[in-house]
Amino acid sequence: MRMKPVNSNNTNDLDIFKSMQSQEHEQVMFCQDRDTGLKAIIAIHNTVLGPALGGTRMWNYNTDTEALTDVLRLSRGMTYKSALAGLNLGGGKAVIIGDSKTQKTEALLRRFGRFINNLNGKYITAEDVAMTSADMSVIRMETPHVCGLPVNQGGSGDPSPVTAYGVFVSMKAAAKSRWGSESLSHKRILVQGLGHVGAALVDYLHKEGAQLFVNDINTERTHAVAKKVNAHVVSSVNLFDAEYDIYAPCALGGTINDESCALLKCEIICGAANNQLLDEVKHGALLAQKNILYAPDFVVNAGGIINVYYELEGYNRERAIAHAEGIYQTLTQVIQISHTQAIPTYLAANQLAENRLQRIATLKTRR
Repeated sequence: MRMKPVNSNNTNDLDIFKSMQSQEHEQVMFCQDRDTGLKAIIAIHNTVLGPALGGTRMWNYNTDTEALTDVLRLSRGMTYKSALAGLNLGGGKAVIIGDSKTQKTEALLRRFGRFINNLNGKYITAEDVAMTSADMSVIRMETPHVCGLPVNQGGSGDPSPVTAYGVFVSMKAAAKSRWGSESLSHKRILVQGLGHVGAALVDYLHKEGAQLFVNDINTERTHAVAKKVNAHVVSSVNLFDAEYDIYAPCALGGTINDESCALLKCEIICGAANNQLLDEVKHGALLAQKNILYAPDFVVNAGGIINVYYELEGYNRERAIAHAEGIYQTLTQVIQISHTQAIPTYLAANQLAENRLQRIATLKTRR
């Protein structure tokens, strides 16, 4: 089962089967309901290790093709993420097309929950961009196949602190590889994106003594976070003008592209955003050529899926945190493979995930 690298430029038209085949997806469900205004896509990439678990995001995509491209990439990333985190889960993702501020309703979420329920447990959802644990409670009214529920309902609540912790320990692992010490004290770190995960990461880094630079499209939020931790505010226009030790993309994906690769002046990229490389092959190679250590996002941000995974067997925060701590060693292994084989880190991470998937697939065929 050799998974092909992603090239985000190969879905200029809505060629669904070509897109699925190129990334080896198992199933894509298109969901629509005229009464509630629901338009959603659920993508199941791989279920070799177990049911596909991945969050639902609600976003006002410009086109249906853009939404499809996003959900296909995100679901593939979830397969690799769970495989590398040692979880018995496959990879899936869902997107609801629309403005979460004006179009998200109880009726829409419950209708979406019924579509999930029709998959009979093959896909389990959780929260993602523009979705909350309260939204998961609404979806839960229609299907049991939901994680990320509020604490008072037996869930794990907001997974962001655990996700941020995984990014934090990943930074320390990358620092150890690059500079010989895992200390982040006095390191110049740019955190782009100050949502729940980015803000929690800033808190960890502040306690570590890092010199912080922050950016978010929400200027009010940016200034509030900066004031709290005495960080420097960086405008989006001048984002890559200065030199940093570490760049931490924690907003949406694709920030590592032709333009940013030409401008980046840092030694490490390590952040929480999914699909940071706009083109995995091209931009992964460019970073390697520039001697920038890229910590693959699906390794680094696995804390969230680890956190909700433990809801499936009775949530325990201590166990989730302890499991997320293991991301340090996983990233260290990825970096070692990259050095030994002289390949980009994203490719080393892909190989490590694919090896586990292949071993389990082979085991199942022998039964």
